[in-house]
Amino acid sequence: MLCLTFSATEFLEGFYIKYGSFTPLSESDVLEYLKKQADSDFGLSGLDIKRAMTRYRAALASSPVAGFMVTYNKHTLSLEDLSTLEEQNWLNDQIINMYGELIMEATEHKVHFFNSFFHKQLVAKGYDGVKRWTKKVDLFSKWLLLIPIHLEIHWSLVTVTMATKTISYYDSQGIVFRHTTDNIMKYLQNEAREKKQAAFQKGWKITIIRGIPQQKNDSDCGVFVLEYCRCLSVRQPLLFSQDDMPRIRKRIYKELCDCRLNR
Repeated sequence: MLCLTFSATEFLEGFYIKYGSFTPLSESDVLEYLKKQADSDFGLSGLDIKRAMTRYRAALASSPVAGFMVTYNKHTLSLEDLSTLEEQNWLNDQIINMYGELIMEATEHKVHFFNSFFHKQLVAKGYDGVKRWTKKVDLFSKWLLLIPIHLEIHWSLVTVTMATKTISYYDSQGIVFRHTTDNIMKYLQNEAREKKQAAFQKGWKITIIRGIPQQKNDSDCGVFVLEYCRCLSVRQPLLFSQDDMPRIRKRIYKELCDCRLNR
């Protein structure tokens, strides 16, 4: 038992260094590690994992990992950024945008994720203000576009399915900002003219997606948007709910630190 307790502490130390905090830690993480170490469930039943976690958390609570940073391509996340994934905090743009990068990598860039500032720039400066954003990207070769929309304090999602020329709107509170889909349709028509894609200059359809998972608070809209994006990008049904948010927040935190989506 003493050996297993030591192993638990060893795991917690490694976890803390790797993820910069215990925010994404769950009891099952420790148990899974210890099972591998013991190569059996024997002897684990008497080990108080929660007590070990609580004790170790308390010991390190006042000493965060100095200078902890996650870098991936052009993205950099600090502990302050990652802390937006704690409890019911609002996600910031840095978290949204790096996660979008991981989605593109996981789909071998068959899916394109627009930076969260794209729509704001489109509204402020029109097509000419964002024309260069796709200088090295052929949107019309993608099967899906994901466009996070941030209006004041709420995140929602616009998607574009290229094969069917369908623009879809997803909102975790059932709110419809129709002007956002109209903005994207006009953008795509302009982009098609600019890139000489005659087939995409007309024939676009707009649909508001109903019956999707909905939030029951005022803080999880960003997490819902990222989970919509993840599921849609890998063609999985939207089968999560508000009750899954704590688990999903932990998973996203880990994925960002690991710089890859966990399948």
